[in-house]
Amino acid sequence: MTTDPQVLISGGGPVGLFSALLLGRQGIRVRLFDVNATLQRDPRAATTHPATLEVLSDVDGLVEAMAEVGLVAPIFQFWDRPSGRLVAEFDHALLAGETDFPYVIQCEQFKTSKLLLERVQQLANVEVFFEHDVLQVEQVADGVLVSVRGPDGITTHKGSYLIGADGGRSVVRKQCNISFDGFTWNERFIVLTTPFDFLKHRGYSYRSYFADPDEWCNCFKVAADGPPGLWRTVFPTDPALAEAELMNDEAVQARLQKFFPSDQRYDIVHRNLYTTHQRVATTFRSGRVVLAGDAAHVNNPIGGMGLNGGLQDAGNLCKKLLQILLNGADDRLLDLYSLQRRTVAVDFVQEQSIANKRQLEARDEETRQRNFDQLSQVAADPDKARGFLLRASMLSAQRRVANLSLEAA
Repeated sequence: MTTDPQVLISGGGPVGLFSALLLGRQGIRVRLFDVNATLQRDPRAATTHPATLEVLSDVDGLVEAMAEVGLVAPIFQFWDRPSGRLVAEFDHALLAGETDFPYVIQCEQFKTSKLLLERVQQLANVEVFFEHDVLQVEQVADGVLVSVRGPDGITTHKGSYLIGADGGRSVVRKQCNISFDGFTWNERFIVLTTPFDFLKHRGYSYRSYFADPDEWCNCFKVAADGPPGLWRTVFPTDPALAEAELMNDEAVQARLQKFFPSDQRYDIVHRNLYTTHQRVATTFRSGRVVLAGDAAHVNNPIGGMGLNGGLQDAGNLCKKLLQILLNGADDRLLDLYSLQRRTVAVDFVQEQSIANKRQLEARDEETRQRNFDQLSQVAADPDKARGFLLRASMLSAQRRVANLSLEAA
């Protein structure tokens, strides 16, 4: 073991690894614990918005590496599924004067984690321990004590600060008695992944959203292990149906055929069913413990804002921790972190992701048509479309909170 680290991190997903990289490359001693034996390859978030690419670009070559193993996707579309009508199309090229990244990169979460881990492992002052489960957190006058269960038993580690990036069921958050307020959607979401080329055969962009009063859908492409890539479709499900009824071969075929009729059976290479929450921690800071990513906030995936928010958390938090640890800044900066990032989570991510779902699932025909008319009008006006894209890309939220201060709160 090395000298006690300055920062402990619970959670080895992209948020924890990005935090470790940002701190470690500045000479901070970091020790990261993750319960899993290795990086997880389960298909989760993929969309990386311009606002997040700006944050990731602080690490030389990272965005370029993500583009190389992912897909650059400047365009996204809204469709009315029952009529088959393209309602609106938005091109991030309109943001060329606003950001160096006028596009989205579709890079699966496990690929981002792999790129981050490769860089972290080059830092001698950063230790990563897989198969280590954080059990207890205790704050003392000059730091944080963490009890961790690993292959060799339970050990105790001390750090100046602890970052809880350990997911929606965060042990760190629970140990600090921080409430996780919000609600759980009644319906579960099902993800069906297929190599069927929706761009070639249907004309859908790499990111497409389908409104349907009976069953909305998100459809987007990822690079997977290389050409031709894979397409993920996300649907709501009937809460009354059991998992076996939703996930069997005939059920998933029927779901895709209902939405995207084809004379061939779909090749389903992955299927997943999950419960979706809308929750935000009441604070992102408790003394020397700070929360980031899903440990601090969770939301439905429509609009792709969950992981983006977590990576933005890490960028914001680590800048403040570096000021505290290297420059002796007042640790009230962590209160500012909590204010800024919780504001994004509550006022933007929660509000926008809920609104996105409501828009796609609207049942009243008058409401549906009004939504479509508004989207069409916005897409047709470059100035309005630019404003829409600034919000959708999370750039406007990032810039808003950058101006927040504790004194003005």
